[in-house]
Amino acid sequence: MAVRGVLLDFSGTLFRLEPGVDAVQGMWDGSGEALTAERYAEVLAVLTVAHGVPAQVPPDLRDAWHRRDLDPDLHRAVYEASLAHPDLGLAEGVATRLYEVMLQPTSWRPYPDTEAALRLARANGLPVAVVSNIAWDIRTTFAHWGVEDLVDEYVLSYLVGSMKPDHKIFRIACERIGVEPGEALMIGDSAVADGAAVEVGCRFERVEPQATATRQDALLTALRAHGIAG
Repeated sequence: MAVRGVLLDFSGTLFRLEPGVDAVQGMWDGSGEALTAERYAEVLAVLTVAHGVPAQVPPDLRDAWHRRDLDPDLHRAVYEASLAHPDLGLAEGVATRLYEVMLQPTSWRPYPDTEAALRLARANGLPVAVVSNIAWDIRTTFAHWGVEDLVDEYVLSYLVGSMKPDHKIFRIACERIGVEPGEALMIGDSAVADGAAVEVGCRFERVEPQATATRQDALLTALRAHGIAG
């Protein structure tokens, strides 16, 4: 069956959290050293790359960690408390400021082929849905980079009340772009969360969540692997 619609993950797939030097200017770690963008990325990686619940999440919020992308207030509480953990070595008050950095559209950089991939889908007449486990409105990020109108639907966990790998969120995305799951291609960086789309009948292609400077055309390659070219 031919692909008639495309579902795309956000973080690590279309965009990557790569704040510039200005984003962390005036922030410090616990030893009095100026915080760098690289150090910030390392801190966030501790919380986002870990399998299961990161050790830095306070005991009273460990259950909330699994539900964080369904509630903006809960997401903030979990991340700010975790960023303030002594193991991460940040100065007092920096956790709140770093959380705000994560919300800024300018902190997210599109992969080199993000716009080209979205335009390729559009040129082939394929509707696109961004399907993301997220607790804030990422449409501002797409708008900042001038690609908001290349996406037909934004299916965000905190708005639809469902998180990947729950089948419901994939079904909602397919319904919104008017295709059956068997006609949809899901592209994402997580075999567990995004790959669960195959359980409802979608095709799936995984991309590596590498730095934007080192991943040039993974999205275009994924589309072409399913006959979407131009």
